Amino acid sequence: MDVDLGDARSVLVGFGAGAVVLVALYSLVGLEDVASALSRADPWLVASVCVVAVGWLFAWAMALRTVLSVIAVEVSVWRAFLLFAGATFANNVTPFGQAGGEPFSALLVSRTTGTEYENGLAAVASVDTLNFVPSITFALVGVGYYGTQFTAGDRVELAALALVALALGVPILASLGWRNRYRVSEFVVSAAVPVGRTLGRVVPGVAPPDETEIRGQIEGFFAALERVGGDHHKLALALSFSALGWLLLSVSLWLSLLALGHAVPFAAALFIVPLGSVASITPLPGGLGGVESALILLIVPITGVDAGTAAAAAVLHRGATYLLPVLLGGSATAMLEADNVHESASD
Repeated sequence: MDVDLGDARSVLVGFGAGAVVLVALYSLVGLEDVASALSRADPWLVASVCVVAVGWLFAWAMALRTVLSVIAVEVSVWRAFLLFAGATFANNVTPFGQAGGEPFSALLVSRTTGTEYENGLAAVASVDTLNFVPSITFALVGVGYYGTQFTAGDRVELAALALVALALGVPILASLGWRNRYRVSEFVVSAAVPVGRTLGRVVPGVAPPDETEIRGQIEGFFAALERVGGDHHKLALALSFSALGWLLLSVSLWLSLLALGHAVPFAAALFIVPLGSVASITPLPGGLGGVESALILLIVPITGVDAGTAAAAAVLHRGATYLLPVLLGGSATAMLEADNVHESASD
């Protein structure tokens, strides 16, 4: 898989911007307060946060493996883990989170499994879509329990309203998009072909796209999505793995706060994590800086801990669910690509 120098520079610029946001954020909270809270962290509980994060990666990797099996792509458990770790790496180093990382993830799946690119994209997109359902379900359960047991402040009520808006708005948009998928397909073709031809004339080495090929790839993508949606048994299995992953992500945040000496209601973590993850769509690698800001803004009013502790908990949680997957995913991508190159050379 060739790495474009322009893409590499944009990733470096993105990380630089994320670092600036993080420094500004933690300076505002108080670096000494954050460092003081981290110094009191229980090392065994911090280690358990990392273990739980690996469990989350494994659960969602099994969701990807299940979806791939629907479109007749069989991969081993270990290879599925490497593939999903690589996909997570892509999401965490590209702007706009999953939206930015999906093309890379689909290419990795295609090259590793030998399936068509549109099948890989359909599998990755299906897993991302499936992940929305349990996230909103857990969040609604969490906010419902929290609202009956504790007094909700203005920020908590605002978070609850945002959650309800997501629960209603995203499915409606997805349904409209799917019902009008053929119109969407025609729009994509009509927009992509002229742009591609213009780039082909202006940029050396860029071949203009073939309209028939693009149309065939889009049709193949929708056909793969239809196969995934038609297998209700495996769809339910993939949703179960997805739900387990979200549960473990919530456990990660809950353990992060516990490691700092704060045993907060687990229901709080159930809806802080999904809402915080929405900030990953910011134009920074994996939402770097944006997710941390969202977590702090949610943790303080919902759990009642001070800002320094909330920021320290964000460090532990994001260290396990962002930095660790970047390290694991980068290594996994390198391993898979080495295998792909070796197999290509053998052929």
